[in-house]
Amino acid sequence: MSGTGSARMLGLVETPPFLSGQLLLSMPGIGDDRFDRAVIAMCLHDDGGALGLMVNRPHGQIRLHALLEQLGIAPGEAPDAAVLEGGPVEPGRGFVLHEADYAAAGTIRVGDAWAFTSTLDILQAIARGDGPKRWLVALGYAGWGAGQLEGEMQQHGWHIAPGDGATVWDTAIEKRWARAFALTGVAVANLSATPGRA
Repeated sequence: MSGTGSARMLGLVETPPFLSGQLLLSMPGIGDDRFDRAVIAMCLHDDGGALGLMVNRPHGQIRLHALLEQLGIAPGEAPDAAVLEGGPVEPGRGFVLHEADYAAAGTIRVGDAWAFTSTLDILQAIARGDGPKRWLVALGYAGWGAGQLEGEMQQHGWHIAPGDGATVWDTAIEKRWARAFALTGVAVANLSATPGRA
């Protein structure tokens, strides 16, 4: 009798380890400069693939007021915050990662950890001063096809940390990677760029 059959007979439901609502951390030596020391807030993950937003890499070429003005939105009450590089896929597409207590048209809530919205109305609300209390604006996203992320995780590419609001909202951008690892009991100074051998 196979393990799956046994589980079905016992009435257990086996579910894949989907990562929505958690933080995905790149390991040293990941071999892809686009994800060096990346902290990715996972927003979608199912059998069809995964999508997340990097929360620790400033864009460097544009800040929020300039982005709003490009979109024809007066900055109004919005602070001139850093815009983040959300990932290498569709780098011209904008997303807002925000606290889960705010919803607009097109908002996708990711458990209790956060939500994300990619429609202009949330930027308009932020500019008016009645948007979510805490938010990050990102251009682009990190995306994986079906089974791709799972394969990368087996090759020493990624580490999982809890979806911790304090890391995303309250920690300085340059300290988020180390803090997220610390949540799992790992000191980044002890990490090796070479996978171990048992």
